[in-house]
Amino acid sequence: MSEDATAVTPEAGPRLEAAAVIDNRGIVTAWSDTAERLLGYDSAESVGKPVWDVLAAPLPSTAQNSWAARKGWTAAAEATHREGHHLVLTVRAQPVTGAGGEPLWIITATVPRGFEGLAGTSDQDWARRRLSIINEAGLRIGSTLDLNRTAEELAEVATDHFADFVTVDLLDAVLHGEEIGPVPPAGRLVFRRAAQKSVLEGCPEAVVPIGGLHTYPESSPPGHALATGRSFLYHVDEATLRWWAAGSPSRARSATTFGIHSVLLVPLRARGINLGMTFICRHRTADPFDQDDLLLAEDLASRAAVCVDNARRYTRERATAVTLQRNLLPQRTPEQTALEVATRYIPAGSRAGIGGDWYDVIPLAGARVAMVVGDVVGHGVQASATMGRLRTAVRTLADVDLQPDELLTRLDDVVIRLGQEDSAAHDAGQRSVDGEISATCLYAVYDPVSCQCTLASAGHLLPVVVTRDGRVEFPDMPVGPPLGVGGLPFETTTFALSEGSVLMLYTDGLAEAPDRDITAGQNLIEDVLGRPSQSLEETCDLLLHTLVQKHPTDDIALLLARTRALDATQVATWDLADDPAVVADARRHASSMLADWGLEDASFVTELVVSELVTNAIRYGGAPIQLRLIRDASLICEVSDGSGTAPHLRRARDFDEGGRGLMLVAHLTDRWGARQTPAGKIIWAEQILPPNGTL
Repeated sequence: MSEDATAVTPEAGPRLEAAAVIDNRGIVTAWSDTAERLLGYDSAESVGKPVWDVLAAPLPSTAQNSWAARKGWTAAAEATHREGHHLVLTVRAQPVTGAGGEPLWIITATVPRGFEGLAGTSDQDWARRRLSIINEAGLRIGSTLDLNRTAEELAEVATDHFADFVTVDLLDAVLHGEEIGPVPPAGRLVFRRAAQKSVLEGCPEAVVPIGGLHTYPESSPPGHALATGRSFLYHVDEATLRWWAAGSPSRARSATTFGIHSVLLVPLRARGINLGMTFICRHRTADPFDQDDLLLAEDLASRAAVCVDNARRYTRERATAVTLQRNLLPQRTPEQTALEVATRYIPAGSRAGIGGDWYDVIPLAGARVAMVVGDVVGHGVQASATMGRLRTAVRTLADVDLQPDELLTRLDDVVIRLGQEDSAAHDAGQRSVDGEISATCLYAVYDPVSCQCTLASAGHLLPVVVTRDGRVEFPDMPVGPPLGVGGLPFETTTFALSEGSVLMLYTDGLAEAPDRDITAGQNLIEDVLGRPSQSLEETCDLLLHTLVQKHPTDDIALLLARTRALDATQVATWDLADDPAVVADARRHASSMLADWGLEDASFVTELVVSELVTNAIRYGGAPIQLRLIRDASLICEVSDGSGTAPHLRRARDFDEGGRGLMLVAHLTDRWGARQTPAGKIIWAEQILPPNGTL
């Protein structure tokens, strides 16, 4: 078995290919010296003529009249030199812009397998051909940040020019974002087949399928190549077949069956990191590989390895960003009884980068539930981090129980302050991006007692409502400015949602696509939601299947909520006079209602809470005063009055006569709080009920 390696650096030299500049009609406007040498026609004979006449190559007829539609067009062709030499060519068309701004095209015709029939081929011609192939590889390899596609491009360039069969294997650890140093650790030579290409369909047959895992013994030539970083040229003999058979008998059978007689084994390595291996074989071409072919293969592999490493690093960084994004989103829907909820988050495709879309479901006091969906402008980790900050701010403001319009006003202030802080950090050189922040947000609150939905929008798409009878409606409501603009008001809209209705909140990535505007997307949404009733999870999947492309250009956040209503027997309400004498009546009403609900064990605490809250409403509030008990997953006591002044906890001094009531309420109940209403305020306290509904 022969083992040869080379590290020769190619000499610089001009490209040897036929190059012509043409206009949109296909008329030659410029003709290169290398084109004259390759085809035998000088500029005087070529300029002003149709390129397909001078090139004498069978270009598609569509190319003659629609060059603009042939961007990146590549095809195999044949041509005849002026002196009768037969040429096999690879013809390409690429767009350029002329000095005057007019659209032009560069048409290149390259000899892919040596200058067949062209007299005078020399070492210099070979060097020029190699540099031409390397230049082409620079244009074709690494067009995307997809690992598998980059491997496919390497295989395609090699088979287009000097190989009959190429396989590209990447280390499985590398595909998972790990870095394998110059010397692979023992037991780590596990490869995944990333690409394979043959000049003949199905020949040789795929011993390892695309995406399949396989190994080579560490003592085998692939293991030796990875350990040393050296490339090897093999002329297939008995020794070669033996080590192939040691790794996989099917490889040896395939090599024998299809007559593989010459092999280049080239490791893929970049920045001192082992990435994989490429096998470049000949079985159809009679001439074996030589040192010039090995040098060319190393150049191609070196370029491809850099692109693979870039794709690997991007894939790892994107996976990190996606993980960050998903961890900043709700990990599970909180338990509540007002809504049945289904959610989805789809990150943008690899070219677009991770965005800042988010959704949230937040239980509120009084059995109500808030639903949020938002979209931070921009992509990348910075957008994800901003999304996390805004989601935290929304949850904090929701705990204060603000009205939707007031919450968005406060959130607008938060976005402006974050932008100012980021701008200051950018000016100080601590950030590489400017500090402008903008986002859209829709905040909605559903009350299962009144079956009312109250919502406000900050530049966000309006929700979609599906009624119980299957009608799909887009509520008509005002839309405020995006967050971060400042100084402009937001408006609240309230409408009824009967039990069993579905409310859909989403970001624009679902409806909008490069080939579809928002209106067309909303029409598709209406069509999907108008179909016969099905589970929310199935509806989410159907929406994504219908509207989302394979590689979406923007993040997608989707939230579907089916409303539930509390039964009238779960709510008890009493209007009270503005008179201290009614406190005893309020306690009796509460005790009687708890008895009807089978919650006698909660009477002592509930009566104390009712007594304190009603007394405070009479003493510090004013009419109208109302007491309401709600039995849900918890027992909720609410007292409303006509004053907007909210109470606060304080520690009573030793000789103070008051100041201990709310302290007792906070100590004896699980949660308590206050929220503003258009008519005043509501003070509430909540006692969590065990799963069996009794205390």
